[in-house]
Amino acid sequence: MKVQGKAHLDAQYGMLTSIATEAGVSLSTVSKVVHRRRDVSSSTRDRVEELLARHGYVRPWDRDPATPRQMVAVFRDLSGPYTLEVVRGIVDAAGLIGMEVVTGTTSMRPISHWLRECVNVGALGLIVVISMLTEEDQRHIVEQKLPVVLVDPLSTPSLDIPCIGVTNWSGAREAVQYLLELGHTRVGMIAGRSHSPAGSARLHGYRAALEEAGIAYDPSIVRATDFDFAEGLAAALHVLRTADRPTALFAASDAQAMGVLEAARQCGLSVPGDLAVMSFDDSLVAAMACPPLSAVRQPFEELGHEATRVLVQLAEGRPPASLRIELATQLVLRTSTAPPSGL
Repeated sequence: MKVQGKAHLDAQYGMLTSIATEAGVSLSTVSKVVHRRRDVSSSTRDRVEELLARHGYVRPWDRDPATPRQMVAVFRDLSGPYTLEVVRGIVDAAGLIGMEVVTGTTSMRPISHWLRECVNVGALGLIVVISMLTEEDQRHIVEQKLPVVLVDPLSTPSLDIPCIGVTNWSGAREAVQYLLELGHTRVGMIAGRSHSPAGSARLHGYRAALEEAGIAYDPSIVRATDFDFAEGLAAALHVLRTADRPTALFAASDAQAMGVLEAARQCGLSVPGDLAVMSFDDSLVAAMACPPLSAVRQPFEELGHEATRVLVQLAEGRPPASLRIELATQLVLRTSTAPPSGL
């Protein structure tokens, strides 16, 4: 792959980011104009087109043939709401620079296979989302200087491999603080696995909020599971059937939160009357839940764009300014949270 092609790709991506800022629109809107989609107002389209021409932007199908046309994104699975949101963010970001995204999972083929596949097809590089990397995989990535970016890995990665996530600790802390401010003093959690950096950070954020409020941590109302509906359901049933059940539950993911809602239904508890439910993710299913979930919103589109931007930098042989990037979360309030009954 020619260095000129990589440099061209990086310059194009930076140009589109600048155009989006100057036009006062999102990168996804710029992408729609670039690909001549119709779901953009004529005034916005004209403004973006004028900026594209002024900056000398070259559309993907007119660019240097030496530029790579594929990148690979692999996931543990493609079944959960979080995964689908991140896929969308990566595909949209790649579309801005005319890249095709080859997606795969590590459930059938290990990461070592995808590393070889990247080299074999001459892909720009590899984005690995919510997956476990072996020490051998990490050593291979570092020694071969392969363009690899991790998004929310399931184990703590080598310090030499770029990793992108969100403010898991502070987002969880803010969510639990809100439940405490509503008047809940018995707040449980359906947490992620302790080996997951994101899951661990969210649990620590939960505990920090309790400690700051002077409330003792009670392990009997905290259960750790995968970010999974069925496991979240089983864990929530266990917690809700304790003698002194919580009046609020904080779930570490939307999939687990959906399990909490089902557990509440099976236990004959109304949400939020008998049980307030708070989630983490705010994927599309959060707003469609019954009732709609209050949640810590992850910036999925920005995650995809940032992972793509860093991958482009790595492919050009330039390390990013920071190898550990955290994007800000936002608390979104809906009707699944309310003060405890009696207040």
